[in-house]
Amino acid sequence: MWRRIQGNARNCLLYEPLFLLPYNMYMTYASIYMLELGVNETQIGLITSIGMAIQIFTALISGHLTDKMGRRKALLVYDLLSWSVAALIWAVSQNFWFFLAAAIVNSFQRVPTTAWYCLLVEDTKPENRSIVFTILMFINVVGGLFAPLGGLIVNHFSLVPGMRIMYVIACIGMTIMMISRHFSTHETEIGLKKMQESSKISFSDTMIEYKSVLKLIVTNKPLMIIFGVYILFNFQMTLRNTYLSVYWVDALNINDALISIFPAISSAAMIVFLLTATPRLKEKLANRYMMWGFLISAASFIILLAAGPGNIAATITSTVVMAIGGLLASPYLESSIQNAIDDDNRAKIFSILGVLILIFTFPAGLIGGWAYSINAKIPLIFIVISFLMSVPMMVLYSRGSQKAVQPAVELTCSTDA
Repeated sequence: MWRRIQGNARNCLLYEPLFLLPYNMYMTYASIYMLELGVNETQIGLITSIGMAIQIFTALISGHLTDKMGRRKALLVYDLLSWSVAALIWAVSQNFWFFLAAAIVNSFQRVPTTAWYCLLVEDTKPENRSIVFTILMFINVVGGLFAPLGGLIVNHFSLVPGMRIMYVIACIGMTIMMISRHFSTHETEIGLKKMQESSKISFSDTMIEYKSVLKLIVTNKPLMIIFGVYILFNFQMTLRNTYLSVYWVDALNINDALISIFPAISSAAMIVFLLTATPRLKEKLANRYMMWGFLISAASFIILLAAGPGNIAATITSTVVMAIGGLLASPYLESSIQNAIDDDNRAKIFSILGVLILIFTFPAGLIGGWAYSINAKIPLIFIVISFLMSVPMMVLYSRGSQKAVQPAVELTCSTDA
């Protein structure tokens, strides 16, 4: 699989561990770190929602900036701002206002997200894109194996000092990754073309283009369905990233230092699945795999909801099932989204998709915080509902045929879809 990936995609993936390893170390404890510093569950939800509301704006301008600055420059500048600077703020945080400031800075991640996806897939053949996202998932999986290092640091230094150390490590590792990746990649052919075109186009002109592109997207049912599935997937991810670790500690009474083993268990399960089952999967059955992935993921959270306090066995089972469901759903969903977007207008369409995602998901943190204060299980129930809703939507999408999506993309963009 690795031999089939060349150019920018290979170099983007090659340096990704320098981001994912420290990210996986601190992510498990991020919400608990905030609780330890006096931020309550409702405030955590408020911070998440404010950050996502700002991301609506940064997602909107991401296509314009990516085309105007070029994929590589936009990626470097806004990655350094949204991740390296944010990690430093998290490292010195003292209260709600520090975390709010970090969330605002981190909200600019939508610009490098658009630029990164463009750099990752524009020079990659459509039939190889699912491989790119499978390898990306594998790298993320291996990164999860290092999550227990975060637990060791927390166990040795205690939660707050340990988290400060992890955020500093993250800042250093991420900065090295961003600079190294910048000098090992090249601007894509589409990127050079869009830079030349955008030099004569103002932001207001870009907004007019966005309006016409959005109109064509909205009028195409199959395209809207797959976008809807992607929105639901991001909705549940927001809730999962914010409240799963808190649920482990608060509702299941699992020790702080112990919860870092669950990402490692998830990673181990994914590696076994990747090495044994993934090579046998067929690209033509991608939609079916996604539906099974959503059902299995829903089952994993149902297991967790049924688990009583201190039930480590049920939590491990849930983690393994969740890992398998994610591997079946995520790479194929990402590939389907990228193949539905034409390279010539990828930045604009992806930024519009980012705005749509955020409009529907930014209340997730606030709703989750309010719901968690009533009953810790409610955010997890929302996650289950999101997965179950995605299944009939995928059935409709499959029946709608890919032929209905293709002309819409061509009308929206160019004849190169």
